[in-house]
Parts: sequence; structure tokens; C-alpha cells
Amino acid sequence: MKFTLSWLKQHLETDASVAEIEEALTDLGLEVEGIEDPAAKLRDFTIAKVVHAEKHPDADKLKVCKVISNEGETQIVCGAPNAREGITVVLAKPGTYIPGLDITIKVGNIRGVDSFGMMASEKELELSDEHNGIIELPSGEVGENFADWLAANDPSKVDPVIEIAITPNRPDALGVRGIARDLAARGLGKLKPCDVDPVAASFKSDMTVSIDDDTLDGCPVFYGRLIKGVKNGPSPEWLQQQLRAIGLRPISFLVDVTNWFTYDLNRPLHVFDADKVAGNLRVHRAKGGETITALDDKEYTLQAGQMVISDDKTVESIAGIMGGADTGCTEDTVNVFVESAYWDPIQIAYAGRALKINSDARYRFERGVDPAFTPEGLEHAVRMIVDHAGGEASEVVQAGAVPDTARAYKLDAKRLISLVGMDIPESTQRQTLTALGFRLEGNMAHVPSWRPDVQGEADLVEEVARIASLTKLEGKPLPRMDAGVPKPILTEGQTRQKNARRTAAALGYNECVTYSFIDREAATLFGGGDDATMLENPISSEMSHMRPALLPGLLRAAARNQARGFMDMALFEVGAAFHGGEPGEQHNLVSGVLIGRTGPKDVHGTSRPVDVYDAKADVETVLAAIGAPAKVQILRGAREWWHPGRHGKVCLGPKKVLAVFGELHPKVLRDMDIKGPAVGFTVWLDEIPTPKNKSSTRPALAATDLQAVERDFAFVVDADVEALTLVNAAAGVDKVLITDVRVFDEFIGGSLGEGKKSLAVTVRLQPKDKTLKDADIEAVSAKIVDKVAKATGGTLRG
Repeated sequence: MKFTLSWLKQHLETDASVAEIEEALTDLGLEVEGIEDPAAKLRDFTIAKVVHAEKHPDADKLKVCKVISNEGETQIVCGAPNAREGITVVLAKPGTYIPGLDITIKVGNIRGVDSFGMMASEKELELSDEHNGIIELPSGEVGENFADWLAANDPSKVDPVIEIAITPNRPDALGVRGIARDLAARGLGKLKPCDVDPVAASFKSDMTVSIDDDTLDGCPVFYGRLIKGVKNGPSPEWLQQQLRAIGLRPISFLVDVTNWFTYDLNRPLHVFDADKVAGNLRVHRAKGGETITALDDKEYTLQAGQMVISDDKTVESIAGIMGGADTGCTEDTVNVFVESAYWDPIQIAYAGRALKINSDARYRFERGVDPAFTPEGLEHAVRMIVDHAGGEASEVVQAGAVPDTARAYKLDAKRLISLVGMDIPESTQRQTLTALGFRLEGNMAHVPSWRPDVQGEADLVEEVARIASLTKLEGKPLPRMDAGVPKPILTEGQTRQKNARRTAAALGYNECVTYSFIDREAATLFGGGDDATMLENPISSEMSHMRPALLPGLLRAAARNQARGFMDMALFEVGAAFHGGEPGEQHNLVSGVLIGRTGPKDVHGTSRPVDVYDAKADVETVLAAIGAPAKVQILRGAREWWHPGRHGKVCLGPKKVLAVFGELHPKVLRDMDIKGPAVGFTVWLDEIPTPKNKSSTRPALAATDLQAVERDFAFVVDADVEALTLVNAAAGVDKVLITDVRVFDEFIGGSLGEGKKSLAVTVRLQPKDKTLKDADIEAVSAKIVDKVAKATGGTLRG
């Protein structure tokens, strides 16, 4: 939305500067996008006087002039035909930039005569296209700034142009008067009245207007007046200047009037050449397939249901969007029919988009013009046409009725504090709303018809706060709910996720964030894919189920990286997996995968394929970081996607599983298209017991001065017995006294016979309160042998 300062002052009585207006508009929500100030490029030009002029000694069309400026007398060579003694001119001194020529004036020598500057023409200063001679001023003092002289004597030529951005909820600001109303409410001036003296009717119009019943929802009201005997031609200079300033090209007076009111009062109008209209006008819906050549000289094919205005023969206008060329006004137009109607915003928007027509009328109607101003807008236009182009006006032709937009909301002065945080007296709030056009009856505020965006009590508060300026809002700290040091914001679960994420990243893993939706095949591989976790309306076939684990997403990411040549990687994710489709049927996990080798190949051979112990070391580090107990059991029996002989469950008991680690099953790797060895781990965050001591400090060192004792045992067991079973059995004899059980030897074959093996372990006993005696050690040893025999069926090797 563009307008000039002088145009604004036609509606606003103000002495505010352009800078003050710019600041106020942006603060009011009408953001200023740019200001074109013609005076800025004229600041270096001053007024001078020619005191002597004589013919150039070596050129017939040049003159050597003596010019008096604020710096004294100077010599200028000039070729203008009107250069002569006694005239007042505009002087450009050396170093001055000439906008019309895009040059900077320097001291020159023209045909052997020095020239110290230039006397400018209007074209050279981009004031007009006149370039037949230099500017002759009727007044002005030597040394006076030319921009100041123009501001006082010809302000239209240095009229600043302001461009603002209009949000969709403020259609009232699409007219200069609406902008002036906001500025007046802010206190930057006084809003001038906008009354009109209607033109008295001289006759009854022989042209009528009707609206079809099925079109009343899109065009509830249509006003028009027939004017006979007008004389079309160029618009008045002031009107042309205002249109040019905002980028519109003056065409003819009758056309310019409609454009001017569109921007001045946000009232789009249309003028028909009445002599080209066959019969009467009818507002109806197109059947579809009709064609019309619009005022932009393009032909449009109408779709069924779009609103149009037709005469007795054909379609003459695309309603609310653009008129037809056949009934457009020309220099020969004598009789006109002026239209002012209200069109439904949504239907105009649909039609405009379908026809791909962007016009000022469509832009305003689809945002919402003032329906109550429809008849007044007509009278304003008719008055201007008759005053400038002559003619006689008919009685008003009306079809339909102005829609009722009346509504009122309660003004609760105290809500301003609760909603905005500003304390504004009730009297000020009422004055603000009144200045914006609201009508107050008691505590009820009646919304003006030009504000379709005000739809509730909160909007009244917003208007008051907007005019008062939200820049005055003072920040206040929220009061503390409890005295003392605030409690931690993060929950225990959030803290665990944070610590797990940081630890995995510190171990060298790269974090992934994958979709919670995966395909059925991948979900089935990891224990999901049933109807309970199936999406009713999936985004795609590859996102049909909620993920039962984090590993499918990590393996998919790994496969995509391997397809692009990255074979070795470490990936992890922290997130939720789902074991059902109801709220709460989810669990929080930390999962990681190691794929390929531990590092790039090198001459020292330090690079090796990743194995189960890499995953075990990493999962133990993550568990320690999130506060899991140090003493745990490693058991078998994990789900089918883990390698049956190369995995382990980290447990506090047979039923309390904290994590699982190991190699992934070869079948899973094949189905997920993973190449090379792959190990991983998963930690169930919600299964980690809450530590009794929630302090972040380390516990006291529990050192002992008693000697630890180690005893070695060698057991003969069946070859298929796992060493882990033997270790767990030995460690479970006395969980306080036995601190460590380690396997240090395995022997298969020889004298043991086929199907047997020997496992040797070291058991470390650490007394707490007294030194162990031989009897105590023998008793514990006997229990170890007995429990291992029961758990494994083995015997103590002789």
C-alpha cells in the first residue's frame, strides 16, 4: 500500500514529520517497507542568479554566464536557449550528483572556456520530462536550498511516498483514510471529516439493476447512478500526480476516479459507458464457458458459478475483479453508469485465483471492504465526476440491501492487565476505541463496519494496547512459587535421556533422529508389525506402523550410508518405541549400532572388525552415566533379532532387564541390507531403578584394611555349558563377600574326553569386618563347588 504525505494530510491534520509517521505506523502494526523522499536527491542543489550572459567566443549555441551563488561569483558555460541575464536558476556545483544524467559534475573546459558547475533543467533533476531549457524560478534567495524552496512553493514535487505492508486482517488500512484514522488515534494529528454533498437527482435512471436469488449470498447489495453529459479527458494535475506517485498511470478522468477512490477510501468502483450497455444490468452466476475481454485486453473463459455483471446481451464485467473492455470508458464517453457494490470476500478470492487475475479491486474485496460505505462511496465518486466532468446524475439505482454486520462486545478494562500486562486507565481505553470508530454504550463496544477483524473481547484489548504502543510494555520477572533455590526443571527421565545422549556422543557415536513410523517388514523383524501399532492413515506405505524399537531406523540409516560408500559408522538414537497403539503403550530407549571396523586400515594392524565386547563396553558406560547399579548379571535369552550365541542381557534378576547388547542376527542384517559385522545395544531407560541417594556428590570411599583372598577353581563341564552360567553361579554364593569372578582358562579335549571341557575361574573374596580364617574360606569354597555343580552339572577337576 503506497501513499504520499500530502495525500495523507488530506485526511489527517498533522505537523508530524515523515520520521515520526514512519515510527508510529510500524509500531501500530502497519510496517513501513520503504520511503521514497524526492527531496533527498535535491539537497545539494542551491538557488543562484545569472548576473551576466554573453555569447561563447567559439560556439554559436553556447553562452558564458556569470552566476552569483552563496560562494560568490562563478563562471558557467551553458547551452540552454533560455540562459540569460537576470534569471533565478538552480545551481549544481562541482561534486554534485545529477540524478537525471547519472553523473557527478566536475570542473570542465568547454571550447577553451572553463565552466565551474551547471544550471539544471527539470529533466536533469527528475522533476519532469522538460529539458528544452534550464529551470527559471519566479522567486528564491541566492544560496537557498532548492529542496526547501520546492517544499514551500511546489510541495507535490518533493512529496515523500510511504509504502506499508498490510496484514490480511487489516483491510481498513488499504485506504489512506484508514491509515489516517490509526495515526489520529495514536495522537499524531486530528482526523478530518469525510462528508460528501450528494449530487441532486435530475432524472430517473432508465437503466435498472437486478441480482439473481442464487447470487445474493455473493452480492447482497448493488448501488449505481447514471450520469449524462459528462466530458471525459485528462484528470486534474493533482489527481495525476498522486496516482503517478504510487506507481499508477493516469488514463482518463473517469478511469482515474475509480483508481483514486480505491486507494483513498478503500472503495473499489466501476464506471460503465452507458451507451455501450445493451438494456439493463443483471448480477448473476456464470453458466460456464462464457468469454469476456477484460480491461487488461485479455480474454477470460468463465467457470460455472463465478459472479458476473451482464447486460441484456452478454457478460460485461467480472464481478468485483475487473470490468469488460467493451463497456469501458474512452475519450468519447458521454453517459456513464457508476457502480458501487459489495462482494463476498471468499467468492471473489476463489474466482480471482481460478481466472488468475490480480487487480486492485480483487485485492481489496477478497480481504473485505466496508459494506456500510457502499452507498457513500458511490456519492463521493458521483460528486467528483460531476464537479470535474460535468453532467447530470440520476436517482440512485439499488438492488439488494446492505448486509448487517452489527456486533458488540463487552469492554472489560481489567482484562488489559491480564492479557497484555499494561495498566491503562479505563477512560483512556474508551477514548482509544472511540477514536478508532467504535461506538460505546455503557460497557458495550459496537464494532465499526470497516473492522471485520474484531471478533471478540480480546480484540478490543488488542486495539487499545496497539494504539497505546506495546513498546511501553515493561518486563517483570515472574514471582517464585517457592522460596529459596528453585527445584530442577528437568524430570528424572529427561535427565537420564540427556546424560545418555551426551555419553553416547562422547563415545564417538553420531546421533540420528528417525521417524516413529516404519514399514511392516522392518517392524516384524523386531517384534512389531501387528494391527495394534498399524496406522489408520499412513503417510506412505513405508510408514505404516509405529516402531517397536529404535534399531530398525538406525539400521535403515546405516544402509543408506553404506550405499553411498560409508561402510564404517557408529550411530545412536534416544527416543520412544511402541508396544501398542493406546496412550502410554510406549517405552523410552537408548539404542546404538557399531558397523564395520573400529577404524581405518593402517600399517600397524590396529583396525579390526567390531565385536560383541565393543558393544558391551559402550553399554556399560551408558548405564553408568545414567545411574544404573554397578552390580548386575549378564544373562542369555534375548529376542530373536540378536545373535543367539553372541549377546547378553544386563539384568538385576531374571525378570528385571536393564539393557541388551551383542551382535545382530545375520538374517536381520541381510533383510536390512547391512554389509559387514554389526553390533549394537539397547537400554530401557524406564527400567533403571531410582538411586536411593539422589545427591550429585560422590559417596564416601568405602576402603578396607583387610586382606582380600583369591581362590582358583577348575570345573569339568559339558562342552555346551556357557562360561557365563558358571560365573553367575559362583558369584551368587555370597554377593557381599565375593567381589569378582573371572574366567582365566579353558581346556578342551585331552584326558577330559569328548564332549567335555575345563573352565578355570578366580574368585576374589573381600572381607568387610574381620580377617578370613581357613575355615571361613573352606566353607565359602564348598558352597561355590556345590552351587556350580547344581547349575552346570560339572565337577571339580582333580
